[in-house]
Amino acid sequence: MRAPRFLECPDYDAPSPAVEATAGLAATPANVPSKFLYDDLGSKLFDAITDLPEYYPTRTEAAIFSSHSGAIAQEIKAAVGRDVQLVDLGAGNCKKAERLLAAFAVRRYVAVDIAAAYLRGTLERLQRRHPQLDVVGVGLDFSSRLVLPAEVAGTSSLLFFPGSSIGNFAPEQALHLLRQAHAATYGGALLIGVDLVKPIGLIEAAYDDPLGVTAAFNLNLLRHLNRLLGADFDVREWRHVAFFDVAASRIEMHLEARRALTVHWPSGERHFDAGERIHTENSYKWSHDGFGALLRAAGFRDLRTWTDPREWFAVVLARA
Repeated sequence: MRAPRFLECPDYDAPSPAVEATAGLAATPANVPSKFLYDDLGSKLFDAITDLPEYYPTRTEAAIFSSHSGAIAQEIKAAVGRDVQLVDLGAGNCKKAERLLAAFAVRRYVAVDIAAAYLRGTLERLQRRHPQLDVVGVGLDFSSRLVLPAEVAGTSSLLFFPGSSIGNFAPEQALHLLRQAHAATYGGALLIGVDLVKPIGLIEAAYDDPLGVTAAFNLNLLRHLNRLLGADFDVREWRHVAFFDVAASRIEMHLEARRALTVHWPSGERHFDAGERIHTENSYKWSHDGFGALLRAAGFRDLRTWTDPREWFAVVLARA
């Protein structure tokens, strides 16, 4: 049986995680990039979020693929050809891509994720289920720089970016990432999921569930910072806050101090007033026209779009 290969791709020009996190805590207002939500426990908590009844994106996207997999597969064949190299950005538990391996005739599966340790265990299990598949894991923070390692670059590829993860990027950041994705396809295509604008109540419930799983996911960021920085955040002193900003068309997630407090770490400290927040994540919601324009600005063409009957979510195939 084959064994998955693992490639690490550090960005030596990027600040270290500790420097980046410290700079965010020192900013006004304080903010920490959402990638820090995804340590090993954070990745597992996000998996649990996707099973919640309030979290519509995962099951809605899955229903689109179930209903239209044949048509999508035909379009992929026309765009990329047979024997596809599938590059899964933010692969996580790889479940979304695994459901598509046979339908898309995938010969090599390249799973890209910042949580490299979590990804390693996932790919070892996936390889056992698909012993003939060429499986490659890439430990990469593609949030600022999407450049694939030489071992898998240079081949016409289908880049797969599901789950509306593109929504975590502000429009100008999303354009920057999509331009890099265009280059990384090497003349192939991008298959991307995007969450569409819908009633605010539905959106807010998906990011603030009554069971508190999303709150646990957000609060776990503080435990991650404690390990990363040697900080002394007390999770009990913070609360999860999520709301939809209509003007920006985005969900915002924050952590709010329950009382006035000071957080310390070896190289510094930060005082927070009661009610002061740390901004931890955005999730932008798009219109059909707006997202199509974004893809075209990034260099993509021949867009094909599939949606659910309520038009809550869209899957778009865009040729490079």
